[in-house]
Amino acid sequence: MIGVSKTFGGVHALRDVDLSLAEGEIHGLVGENGAGKSTMMKLIAGVYHGFEGEMRVAGSTVHFRSPRDALAAGIGMVHQELSIVPDLTVAENVFLGVQPLLAGSVVDWGRMRREAKRQLASLGLDIDPMTRMGSLPVGIQQLIELSRVLFSGAKVIILDEPTSALSPPEVSRLFDVLRRLREQGRTIVFISHFLDDVLAISNRVTVFRNGRKVITEETARLTKDAVISHMIGRGSADMHMGEHAELSGDDARPVVLEAVGLSDGAMIRDVSLKLRGGEITGIYGFMGCGQVELARVLFGKGRLSDGRLALEGRPVQFRNTASARRAGIAYLPENRNMMLFRTEQVFKNVTIAILGRIHRILLRPRRERVITEGHIKDLQIRPPRPDIALGNLSGGNQQKVALAKWLTELPKVLILSEPTRGMDVGAKEDVIRIVRSLRDRGVAVLVLSTEPETILTLADRVTVLKRGVVAREFTQGRIEKADLLDAA
Repeated sequence: MIGVSKTFGGVHALRDVDLSLAEGEIHGLVGENGAGKSTMMKLIAGVYHGFEGEMRVAGSTVHFRSPRDALAAGIGMVHQELSIVPDLTVAENVFLGVQPLLAGSVVDWGRMRREAKRQLASLGLDIDPMTRMGSLPVGIQQLIELSRVLFSGAKVIILDEPTSALSPPEVSRLFDVLRRLREQGRTIVFISHFLDDVLAISNRVTVFRNGRKVITEETARLTKDAVISHMIGRGSADMHMGEHAELSGDDARPVVLEAVGLSDGAMIRDVSLKLRGGEITGIYGFMGCGQVELARVLFGKGRLSDGRLALEGRPVQFRNTASARRAGIAYLPENRNMMLFRTEQVFKNVTIAILGRIHRILLRPRRERVITEGHIKDLQIRPPRPDIALGNLSGGNQQKVALAKWLTELPKVLILSEPTRGMDVGAKEDVIRIVRSLRDRGVAVLVLSTEPETILTLADRVTVLKRGVVAREFTQGRIEKADLLDAA
């Protein structure tokens, strides 16, 4: 890639980037969220097209219009969100879209099973190709998707966050496979936030920051601290808000919700924390660290295999989200669309959680509008119109509506997952102001985010999760972004 730049709606995702991949190497690619690494890989894999600069494969200039074009040139990508079909067999997934045929366009099932078994065996997997894909662990599913890319003949294989949802034994198995592929002369691009994994498996590492390539260096010459310094630009002129914080956790504040030894039998293991009234607790970690699962368990959406919860000192069990809401727990998931109705009016989205209190027999939309108008004023929702369809609001204002849903009756505990993701600066500042005001009114707030700036801006104390367990806790004093990255 030579002098590559890419914009989306006038915003630069990549700026004049040079990048080379060598035959028979594992090339680590790291950077913070939005640094440009995934954009670059999607250009190489044909997912995005139309960019400034030049792409060459084996010395020849190429122009990919689709992933099919890239695959024809020997480049394949395994995305973080796997594209498996869980109700089909392993063999059908391996050959998805390229099934071997007999005369008359009839699928050659026997050949498909034999070839799938051989392909999986080359990756060290002894699996019945007729097994239903959805019954297998995520780590095995990932290797099977990798086998599909390999079967296509790809010589360059891009892996986006391949270890984010894997257990240590599964990571070890994946690394064994990648080393064998490297010995066969294949080129692997390994995108990951887990710097220990990158340094353990890569020959070279490239660091992206703010759409630019910062450095490409032999892994043997790098340390974890050096990589973090390049990622965040420590000491450079482009330092920005959220690089550090002064934590002020106060153990004298009352514990509203206490979790002891929580495990869900899959992702989270032996997680303990105390949420205190008038305090914001931040949970930081990379994607796949267990944040989502922890939030779901605390709100009654997930099931515990072990551990216990206590609300204001009394043992509780949330059998569903309704019981959690009745107990005073509110939850805003990372995906706003999970709890909002975009085609409905703003006031209906605000009051849906309290309809049982407002309406006894007949609907009272006028009362709903009055309540919503108060929130519109307090939260500065724009445009200030309770009757407008929610989908006509910006993402930041939709997030304010989601917050308003829980504020008519102040919750005891407010769980916020990625509360500022995808917002412009102004909307982020508004949401931060709202969350802090709720803390100041005595609410125990839990903020879960993969963005260190969000955690450092909001949290009074921080817990770092790593692969489902508590890696480190910070309660008082100065904390740097580098401390979070290192612990995660």
